[in-house]
Amino acid sequence: MTTFEYSFLKVEGERVVDGKGRDTILRGAGLGGWMNMENFITGYPGQENQHRAAMLEVLGPEKYEYFFDKWLEYFFMEEDAKFFASVGMNCLRIPFNYHHFEDDMNPRVLKKEGFKHLDRVINLCAKHGIYTILDLHAVPGGQNPDWHSDNNTNSAYFWDYKDFQDRVVWLWEQLAEHYKDYTCIAGYNPLNEPCDPKHTRLPAFYDRVEKAIRAVDRNHILWLDGNTFAIDFKAFKHTLPNCVYSLHDYALMGFPTGERYTGTPHQNQKLESQFLRKAEFMYTNKVPIWNGEFGPVYSSDGPGSEEINDERFNLLGQQLRIYDKYKVSWSIWLYKDIGVQGMVYTSPESPWIKTLKPFLEKKKALQADAWGLYPSEEIDQIFKPLVAWVEKNSPDAANKYPDTWAVKRHVSRLVKECLLSETLSMEFARYFEGMTFDQLDAMAESFSFRSSKQREGLNRILREHSGIVD
Repeated sequence: MTTFEYSFLKVEGERVVDGKGRDTILRGAGLGGWMNMENFITGYPGQENQHRAAMLEVLGPEKYEYFFDKWLEYFFMEEDAKFFASVGMNCLRIPFNYHHFEDDMNPRVLKKEGFKHLDRVINLCAKHGIYTILDLHAVPGGQNPDWHSDNNTNSAYFWDYKDFQDRVVWLWEQLAEHYKDYTCIAGYNPLNEPCDPKHTRLPAFYDRVEKAIRAVDRNHILWLDGNTFAIDFKAFKHTLPNCVYSLHDYALMGFPTGERYTGTPHQNQKLESQFLRKAEFMYTNKVPIWNGEFGPVYSSDGPGSEEINDERFNLLGQQLRIYDKYKVSWSIWLYKDIGVQGMVYTSPESPWIKTLKPFLEKKKALQADAWGLYPSEEIDQIFKPLVAWVEKNSPDAANKYPDTWAVKRHVSRLVKECLLSETLSMEFARYFEGMTFDQLDAMAESFSFRSSKQREGLNRILREHSGIVD
């Protein structure tokens, strides 16, 4: 068996290098939906905390603990690490939710059981030559107003309450103490996609958390996301030592509501200009760049699905050519799901999909998820008048932060993704009502690698840009 040698990665000028001073470009994917669950990735509605509360009520404590422990186990096992390495990926970004390590009603008391599966996956990756980056994806109060920060609202209260920030600094001190000697960890991503409406509080928080982590762990790189979902660096006035700055580079052409990608020179120039605009801070300050998230969503059914997916594979390939050109590290979104974006996805014949299919179809028709939103004339007829009414009566609604969101997005977030989705949580959970331990195991096992399918077109593109050609 090959034994991989690791050394702490570090920043030297515009490069990330290993212990021998060799350039290191990290190419990989995010393990989204695992220790930070997301609705479109596994199928539940709303936010993770609502989903878990409903499942606890339906299953009871014993079956609840059993199911989620088995689910976390099956979601990433040694077969996954082997496959990930076989595609040429050398870094897995691991999003996690603070709830695994701290309870809101018992703050600043470390839940050591949170390390059980995180340690397991880090060690599996290390065994197969894969670095990991630890990504705090959800924090107390929510660092952004969206579902992926496990936020029940459309406000990021993390920025308004010092105690929330204090708790995150405390948590990173605990994590740094635990992982300070892990050379197989490429570093820490302290906040995913922060959204600070005042802009200045984010760099101030980075200054603070960097000092706290360095007091415990002087070696690991910090991977720092820009503001407003990792696209805005206008309030960043200086850089921090041994830090890589991270942008997220999603292209609207990769989504159902966007322009279709045909590979025209204009479209390709647009992709490159978008990347360079986001990376201006890094180039100006001569620091390394990490594209921490990007990638299209894929069509699984309906007329023209194969053609649409081929266009989106081509779009992804063009983005990767841009990142190759500029020699930046990247992490696509994402590794595994139920068929929206993943390199690997649950089989349509799995117990999970067969059992939950009626609900998944309902949720899609209702546009309950923001990600991969599918056009609906029926929904438009309901929401267009409401959005127009808001715009007419409150012109300032168009200026509400995040300013990347139109009024339509703000309305959708509140009505569909908060109110509607929260009230759908119990309906989803009732599909598990009365299940035996064996049935719960089978549902969880639906997410194992051996029970999943591979998105060959996507993985072919990834192999080509990792240097592996079939």
